[in-house]
Amino acid sequence: MKKHNIQLLPLGKIIQVNDQTPLIDVLHEFGIEFPCGGKGTCGKCKVKLLNGEIDVSDIHQQKIDKLGLSSDWRLACYSNCTSDITLEIEQFNHLILADESDFDFNALAGFGIAIDLGTTTLVAQLVDLSTSKVLAVETQLNPQVKFGADLISRIQAALDGHATEMTRIIRASIGAMIELLLQKQPVAIDRISIVGNTVMQLIFSNCDITPLAEYPFNTDNLGKKTFQPKELGWNLQITDNVQFFPSIGSFVGSDILAGIAATGLHVKEEYTALIDLGTNGEIVVGNKHQIVCASTAAGPAFEGTNISMGMRAVTGAVSSISLIDNQLMSNIIGNVTPKGICGSALVDAVAIFRAQDLIGMFGEINSGEATISVTGNVHLTQKDINEFQLAKAAIAAGLEILCKTISIQLSDIQNIYIAGGFGNYINIQHLVQTGMIELPENKIHKMGNTALIGAKMFLFSNEEIVSTILTKTKHINLESDPNFQDIYVDKMLFL
Repeated sequence: MKKHNIQLLPLGKIIQVNDQTPLIDVLHEFGIEFPCGGKGTCGKCKVKLLNGEIDVSDIHQQKIDKLGLSSDWRLACYSNCTSDITLEIEQFNHLILADESDFDFNALAGFGIAIDLGTTTLVAQLVDLSTSKVLAVETQLNPQVKFGADLISRIQAALDGHATEMTRIIRASIGAMIELLLQKQPVAIDRISIVGNTVMQLIFSNCDITPLAEYPFNTDNLGKKTFQPKELGWNLQITDNVQFFPSIGSFVGSDILAGIAATGLHVKEEYTALIDLGTNGEIVVGNKHQIVCASTAAGPAFEGTNISMGMRAVTGAVSSISLIDNQLMSNIIGNVTPKGICGSALVDAVAIFRAQDLIGMFGEINSGEATISVTGNVHLTQKDINEFQLAKAAIAAGLEILCKTISIQLSDIQNIYIAGGFGNYINIQHLVQTGMIELPENKIHKMGNTALIGAKMFLFSNEEIVSTILTKTKHINLESDPNFQDIYVDKMLFL
């Protein structure tokens, strides 16, 4: 079959592909995003054609025109490679959060691998079970990103006939990561623990996700899944089965189960909360007597999906903003020309603009102009601010309703742990100033990748810790609370 070379700038990489290869199949590995799942509506997968030809169909041209792009731009989701081409890609060098935290453990013989299967990113760590020391780490983007950035897009892609392919590529990617770990440290593996949200678990396990696409969006298939490496396509011998740990609810997965274990929330007397601000938004509140949890629609804004110049934490993203001597100072990942804004800087911008009275109580731009400048060509629109309000209200309302469910006040919470890749880089002061978390700063703590910490803890534990958490944890549908809409609308305000 005829081959073509694709040169990627400024990465300086050259990849060889077969004739007619869709760019969506190869560019997702280099940080190109497909938030809309290849529908050509978001424009996040745009690439600049510097050399060569890419045929443009009528519908592709319509999408390009609608996005206001010039003639040298193409949408990767609508493009096939039919000749040697040179592309300039905007998004690369994705920051992926691993973990090196200490935790209590009972020493065991042998070695294990802990895996955090995230919607956006994958992290695998090889662990010495006698010391809990991490011997090797592998990270990469989840190859399923080409089917969409969020869970709804993934579910739709599965319903559209891509479920088998989504299962195949995630199993193959994790298998390849394990091989790389063992190339670095050639040891015999005793056990493998995997955690992830409910949709990721069902897709990995080749299970039906149709129930999550239809009202009331519930699935009974939440339990632990076990596999032999051979059935996953992995050339690996292990002592125990590969274990994908159980989910808590339809949209609260084993990544949150692992987060509860990592924070020790289930054994604390004082009330504690965990908020995972990743691609999805999950909230947990409770103590050793009772735990409630829920999922929220906070992720798209913080991950940049619904923000006009939003992007993930990759090169070119404004990652933080501070006000020094009344001047905005921005940090840009990679120290390059800013191309967009990621979630942590979005929180900074809204907090600072509100403090400067550039944004009103209802989220309006007080100047009456269409945008507010952040830095360079990066700006926020009125719609961006409104999207942030929706996201911050989802978190704030979720916290209040969960507290009410277990008959406590928000002030009764002694510690809140912020988890997830976005949460690791957030400015706590600005978070409080926006009203997303209505508690003092000294109660709020960043904890990094709690899913991965918990996955490592599961390598050492028997079933007791998991059953203990599941027994006392209740999944809550926030929208079922009769006061949800009133609370949600109230939390949208900037007070």
